[in-house]
Amino acid sequence: MAIAPEVEAVDYRVHHSSAYRYGHEIMLAHHLLHLSPRLAPGQSLRSFRLDIEPEPAVMTEHQDYFGNRITYFEVHEPHSWLTIRAETEVLVDENRPGPDDRTTPWEQLRDCLASPVSDGERHASIFAYASPKVAIMPELRDYALPSFAAGRTIGAAAMDLSNRIHADFVFDSSATTISTPVAEILANRRGVCQDFAHLAVGCLRSLGLAARYVSGYLRTIPPPGRPRAIGADVSHAWLSVWCGGDDWLDLDPTNGKAGSSDLITLAWGRDYGDVSPSQGVILGSSIQYLTVSVDVEAREG
Repeated sequence: MAIAPEVEAVDYRVHHSSAYRYGHEIMLAHHLLHLSPRLAPGQSLRSFRLDIEPEPAVMTEHQDYFGNRITYFEVHEPHSWLTIRAETEVLVDENRPGPDDRTTPWEQLRDCLASPVSDGERHASIFAYASPKVAIMPELRDYALPSFAAGRTIGAAAMDLSNRIHADFVFDSSATTISTPVAEILANRRGVCQDFAHLAVGCLRSLGLAARYVSGYLRTIPPPGRPRAIGADVSHAWLSVWCGGDDWLDLDPTNGKAGSSDLITLAWGRDYGDVSPSQGVILGSSIQYLTVSVDVEAREG
């Protein structure tokens, strides 16, 4: 009898801090957070702690339609600042299946999504249509097609698309905003991780495939001989493409990676609007300043 190989995991501790400063006093605030890691293949949550100041008058937790963990809170007292601190400890498997392990021809998956029968197909089909921030366009299909030759496996084709985006597009934090449409990103070939994830999702959906937008964290590796910079890690975005059944492959076009243990999943949905780390409604000021600090530490032993 064969013995299954021991699964090695990276033990991460993540510190996330969001500090809001307002131009005028806020009388009432309602906030929704996606800061607690969700249940995901190859990832397990060991602990999660959330500290909010001023102290909320109301705070609840629940799961959304996609299975993400959500924290909702209200601050009723007048305040000119708000601080949200999340501390997470999570284990991420190092030995994950990669693109070469996903060998189903992409056309077969497309046809399954066109007429879903199984529960896995029906669930995946939710992510095969346009969403508020991801359009389905002929231009996206045209860009994706060179990666999707007839009979090519879904792993190889999707990885090739991700690598092409990584090579063809320039990371430029000043080029886009949260509302920049995918068509503009494709035309200008510039943007940030959120843009590249939306672009790849749109390309895959334009081919009739299912892809979901993923929000989380990325571990950054310092240059040789340089210490790890505390607070230099960032919130990150990537995507997952459906490979059949309950199998999804993570792709990070910003960094040209697939199925990496450097990625820590917080939430997934149709696009950024479903999984924004923090969103809310405030009464009292239209001026606000936000400072976000994220530190991702891989613990030894």
